[in-house]
Order: sequence, then C-alpha cells, then structure tokens
Amino acid sequence: MKVSVKSKKCKESEGLIVSLFEDSLEIKNPEIKKMVEYLSKNEKFLGKSGEVYNYTREVEGKIQDVILLGLGKEDKCTLEGIKVNLSKAYKKAKELKVNDLVVRMIVTDKFDVCERAKAMTVSLVLSDYKFDKYKSSNKEEKEVLVSLSGCSIDNSKLDSIKEAVKEGENIAEGIIIARDLVNEPANVMYPEVLANSVTKLGQEYGFQVEVLGKEKIEELGMEAFLTVGKGSIREPKLIVMRYFGDDSNKENVTGLVGKGLTFDAGGYSLKPTASMDTMKSDMGGAAAVVGTMALIAKRGLKVNVVSVVAACENMISGGAYKPGDIIGSMQGTTIEVLNTDAEGRLTLADAVTYIQEKENVKEVIDLATLTGAALVALGDTTTAILSNNDKFFNEIEEASLKCGEKLWRLPAFDEYRELIKSDIADIKNIGGRYAGTITAGLFIEKFIKEGTSWIHMDIAGTAWTDSPKPYKAKGGTGIPVNTLYELLKKRSSK
Repeated sequence: MKVSVKSKKCKESEGLIVSLFEDSLEIKNPEIKKMVEYLSKNEKFLGKSGEVYNYTREVEGKIQDVILLGLGKEDKCTLEGIKVNLSKAYKKAKELKVNDLVVRMIVTDKFDVCERAKAMTVSLVLSDYKFDKYKSSNKEEKEVLVSLSGCSIDNSKLDSIKEAVKEGENIAEGIIIARDLVNEPANVMYPEVLANSVTKLGQEYGFQVEVLGKEKIEELGMEAFLTVGKGSIREPKLIVMRYFGDDSNKENVTGLVGKGLTFDAGGYSLKPTASMDTMKSDMGGAAAVVGTMALIAKRGLKVNVVSVVAACENMISGGAYKPGDIIGSMQGTTIEVLNTDAEGRLTLADAVTYIQEKENVKEVIDLATLTGAALVALGDTTTAILSNNDKFFNEIEEASLKCGEKLWRLPAFDEYRELIKSDIADIKNIGGRYAGTITAGLFIEKFIKEGTSWIHMDIAGTAWTDSPKPYKAKGGTGIPVNTLYELLKKRSSK
C-alpha cells in the first residue's frame, strides 16, 4: 500500500471513505449529504462506532463506491478508536476490490491533524497486511493507492501532515517486520535463520548486529540458556543489536531483551498438540525487539539502544533437560527446574544478565510470550507488566496510551517472591498454581542488578491473535513495537 496526502477530489477515485460522528452527520458535498440525511432518517446509517454502509454513485460517467464510516460520539473518540473503525471501512473497500481510494481526513478538534493522519496511516497499512506467501494459488495483487484528502487539510500544515503519514508508514513497517518473523513456520524460522534475518535487517536499516554461536555462549557461562536448547539439533544463537543515535550521551543506553524461542514443544513437560501448533509465536518478544530496532533506526531517533535475543528451540531428545534438574546461570544463581515448559524465563535470565554485564545498560525492558496465566488474567487485549521503578513504568504507560496498545501493571509483593524459593537451589523456575504471571516475572527480577531500572512485559496474550481483528490479521500482531517506539521517541525529543 502507498499512502499519500493530496488535494485529490472525491470524484477522482474508484472508492471513497467518509467518516462521520454520530452527533455530527455533517458533510459539505451536497450529493453525499443528501444520501446521509436519507439514511439517517430511515435509520440505515446513524454514525455509530464501527458502523459501515456502502453504496455506489455515478460521477462524470464513472461508477464510484462510497463507504460511510461511523465514529460514534465525538467526545468519546480516541486515536485507537479511529484506527479500529477505519480498519472496518478499509475491509469493506477490499471486499469491493477498490485499488484507488480517497479517504477523507477525519475532522475533530480532539486531536491535532498530524496525530489523526499518523493514526489513520498506521491503521490503513496494517489493515492491508496478510501473510500468505506459502499459498500456491496466491495471485499478485495490485498495490492499493490511498490518498488522504479533504477540505480540513490546511495547506500551511501540508508538509507536517506528509511527515506524519511517513511516520505512520514507518511504524507500520516496523510492526510488519515483527509480524513476518513470527508468522514464518518453525521449519523455516529457526535460530540460525533468525540471526541471518536480523543481520540483513541491520544492514538495511542501519543498526549493528553481532551474532554469538554456541562456543562463545559456553565461554560466557550462559548455562540456563544453553540448557533450554539442548534438546534441539538447531544450535542456539545469541543475537546482539546496537543502535547509537545519541553520540553526546553514550552512557545512557536502554536495553531491550526479547524472548526468542523459535519453537517451543515444552520439552519433557510436553505441550498438548492443540497448544503446540502456534508455538512458532514463542519468539514474539524477539520479533518485537527486532521490529523496534529497525523502526528507531529508520526514524533516526536520538537515543542509544542495545537489544539482545537468546534464540533457541525447546525440544525433546536424549540430551534434553528434565524436570528435577538443577542448572547454573551466567549470573551464578542455581535454578531448580520443576517444569521444562517454563523455559522462556531461563533464557531471559541469561539474556538480561548479559545485557547488564557486557553492554552496561542501566535500564532493561524484557518482553516475552511467557505465561498462559497472562491470558487467563488479562485476556488477549492487555499486556501484563511488572516493574521495579515507578517512573520507568509511568513512561511506558504514557507511551502505550498514546498508541493504544493496552497494558496493566501487576503487583510484586514479597509474598510472591516466597513462591519461587527452592529448598535445594537458589531459585525454582515455577511458583505453583497461583499468580503464575507474577512469579514468572519475579523469576527474571532475580537476575536484575540492584540499581537497574526494569520492566517486564508478558505479551503472551497480545503478541498473537487466533482470529482476525481490526488492523490485526490472524497470527502475529507486532505488539508492543508501537509502545516501545513512542517511549523512545519521547526520549529522543528531549
């Protein structure tokens, strides 16, 4: 899809999307206005949130599809609501096979026109996404040309609006990178391939990539990480990405750590088949980290970021680790393994240790498809958060509110830490039946140095969707690329 900002007239395209608020069904075009009045009077279109109505009209001898989109009450409008609703209208345009589309700029005083343009662009580009490269019947489709237009676009702000559209395209591009990595099947996307893919992206977008193989990982003493990968014939890879956009402040580095299980069978704590077929998604954290690195590099943000992915597979073999094993870690902490399907926290333990000790970061965000308990607690709409720093959490919460990726902070009381104490090792990798999302996060906290600001994001419910949603195709969602970008962007502007 190509999105542009043009003073293109409504009649000059195959299709037209007009968005209207429930309490203000106003439009200047007399023909469309007359139709809206008729539809409203007969309760066929009232402008309610997500309501879509389409009809055809003849314009200068050509037939045009007109799609009316309801935005609901204006005072309840949000940027996320704009993205969700516009996605529904675009879905209708795709059903009608419209390839040249004018989208009238949404008019409201609640948000600056550039914010609206960015949100609309993100929605349109992501709504056009699909992952079907392995379909033998797949036909190459025409690129959809979308023009944001309308009398509300002030010529004096045209350059700023164009830049907002470009930013929206870049954000969508970063999210799509994450989606594509997750959606690749595990027989195609394994640790070596992931490392090679990241290396190519680093060359394309402008961030450094270093890949450490098994021998180097052993030298570093990353026993917890290596143990998880022992059951697979695929060698683990430690992928380190570096972006330094602020040369004047090289000591100020944000660390991102993404869980990189390219496939998780559960090991000897074997998953049932119904829970295993989507486990290519267990690298959702890694994919989001990679998408974020590409995005901040493309945008040229004035920040310093180092990201680490400990990539491996969790499989069964004669050499695989077993429930009851006691293993070491890069930090030196010993771990009693009670469940081999609680493996992500083991790889993250060594990854967060590495990024603190070798990359000298003073703040860490780890993101992982870590626990089914996160789905039970918060469903598939909200990311679970733990943090040891209120200021740091407030920053990421503000970023999430700006882009619409929902998150919720969970408590971290000492009683929860008691649940992961081991009788025969320093710590155990599960805390029992209760508070699973919290105890998993607090396991990782054990490997955070005193004085390091830390945020844990459990994206088990949000990194993947089993069915299509507005601007999210079935499969990987790319969450939380947008949140991380908004966090880093605000820091860049300081």
